[in-house]
Amino acid sequence: MYADAITGMIFIIACGCILPIVMVLMNTRRRMNETETRKQIVLAAIEKNKETDVEELLKKMAPKQKLLKEKLLSKLLWGCIFSLIGFIIFCCGLWIDWCGGSDPDEIHFLYFCGGVLFAIGLGFLIYYFVGRKILAKEIEAEEKKLTAEANL
Repeated sequence: MYADAITGMIFIIACGCILPIVMVLMNTRRRMNETETRKQIVLAAIEKNKETDVEELLKKMAPKQKLLKEKLLSKLLWGCIFSLIGFIIFCCGLWIDWCGGSDPDEIHFLYFCGGVLFAIGLGFLIYYFVGRKILAKEIEAEEKKLTAEANL
């Protein structure tokens, strides 16, 4: 019994503390590699042609920034995904509870997981709808700017 409790605590600590730290480190390392690659490309271009316009080259090589509308739509997508998965897990818990014959702790765990995922999805959906109202003018200005650039 004692070993099971320790195993559970180690799992929770690993998922709650170590996993996010590893994800942040991996993301930071990826960005550093991208920056280093861009730097090497610019240096090679300068070595080959001394008259290279570095600013223009950096503009072309810069990763494209997502538009506000794209960011909001990704929040909508993730909100729908999390909400749906949370709802399905919660319904599975209800169905298992209705059928009976299962450990109440496991059923409560399903309820908890389903509720948490549903709440996360709801947060993303709220972010989308509030962001859409607040950023309406900025999104419209971005779209006008893109159409003006496309017409040139």
